Amino acid sequence: MSRRQQLTLLAAVCGSAVATIDGSIVNVALPAIERDLGGGLAGQQWVANAYLLSLGSLILLGGSLGDAWGERRVFTIGIAAFGAFSLACALAPSNSLLVTARTLQGAAGALVTPSSLAIIVAAFPPGQRARAVGSWTAWGGIALIAGPLAGGSIVDHASWRWIFALNVPLVLATLVLIGIAVPGRSAGTNRRPIDLVGACLCTLALAGLVFGLVEEPRYGWTSTATVASLASGAAAFALFLAYERRIRQPMLRLGLFSRRNFAIANTETFAMYAGIAILFFFLVIYLQQVAGYGAFKSGLTTLPETAVMFVLSRRAGVLADRFGPRVFMGGGPVIAAAGVLLLVRLGTDVSFLTDLLPALLVFALGLALTVAPLTATVLADVDDNDAGIASAANNAIARVAALVGIAVVGAVVAGTLGGGAFATSQHAVRAFHEAMLICATLFAASGAIGAIGIADPRREVEAAACAGGQFVGAPEASLPQQA
Repeated sequence: MSRRQQLTLLAAVCGSAVATIDGSIVNVALPAIERDLGGGLAGQQWVANAYLLSLGSLILLGGSLGDAWGERRVFTIGIAAFGAFSLACALAPSNSLLVTARTLQGAAGALVTPSSLAIIVAAFPPGQRARAVGSWTAWGGIALIAGPLAGGSIVDHASWRWIFALNVPLVLATLVLIGIAVPGRSAGTNRRPIDLVGACLCTLALAGLVFGLVEEPRYGWTSTATVASLASGAAAFALFLAYERRIRQPMLRLGLFSRRNFAIANTETFAMYAGIAILFFFLVIYLQQVAGYGAFKSGLTTLPETAVMFVLSRRAGVLADRFGPRVFMGGGPVIAAAGVLLLVRLGTDVSFLTDLLPALLVFALGLALTVAPLTATVLADVDDNDAGIASAANNAIARVAALVGIAVVGAVVAGTLGGGAFATSQHAVRAFHEAMLICATLFAASGAIGAIGIADPRREVEAAACAGGQFVGAPEASLPQQA
């Protein structure tokens, strides 16, 4: 790996990490934000979901823009905008303005996330790409999980506002790295029309569904507001799929899903990332508002996952590239589910060493075995020119899964809590247990999807050769290159 490639990888990792960490670091600050700005459980959900809503609904558009205009240009614009809106979040005087700033922040993140991976695809030849993607995935997963740890320290020793303000120097450092190392690419021949209609339909669909689920405890399932919101969201989603199927240059290329591993891996992504979002959203709130942990101590619970991801994730990507991803994508989520089930033992008195640590270590092992193989499988069968949109599709599914997961389980939890917030009570303990059972079920389903649906590339090639009566030499030579 050349010096320029190293700096390019660092720029991609830093930019992606800034956007990723902001989706998780806010979780540990939600109790402090609620105390400062109000809003209850619904307000906490909106602070998290506003970011996921715009990120999930616009990330496909961001991938298309990267393919059309060049990933370096879109990456630079996205990073700069992310820094500006992070500052707006830090200065927000009310919950409504914070939610607005978070929405804009998510839109900027939609430009950053797919273009960061497309930069790696452009900078590394196929033989080096799996290792680079493994590093990018490992650091991205670490950022997702380390966010609450850093955020907890900031909230306890300063203010929740600093979790947004500290993005600014990281953004500036990323912009310097882009200027030094990231090569530009001519937009010329691959320019695509921008699918604004598709982006609007996708946003309306997600907004309608999420509003109905988050606000249901306030209005009730049979209220006009809830029914109209859910119905309009479902109708907009149907129109989105119909429109994307009809136009020549869609934001979401539905044809990509005709490829078996791409379709199955994205289905597994939805279940896996819904479970991850549910786990960390409710665990951090539970530990602070029910078990009496401080913000830093609740954030410290992510340290085991960070350490395990750092040690194992890259190695898992290399092993999956050598032996095939199926065993990792099937077994990893099941191990993660076992870890989450251990959290169902928690009561109001929670010990870190005996109650949390064993569960979190088991969960982290399953996560580390899954994430890098999952990302590599998604990108394995797409052309380089489609790397941006393929990455965007997978990231969109992950963010939408988090958005829907928090909204759906939030409605279940709110019903158990009677519309109130988490507090030290048996109702809160039961609500948390329900959330963890749903989370474990999603992980187990994710593993079943991977084990049944994923086909190892080596086996596909060898089966085709046998069917044709041909002899294939060294099996390693038959493996397609992993993106």
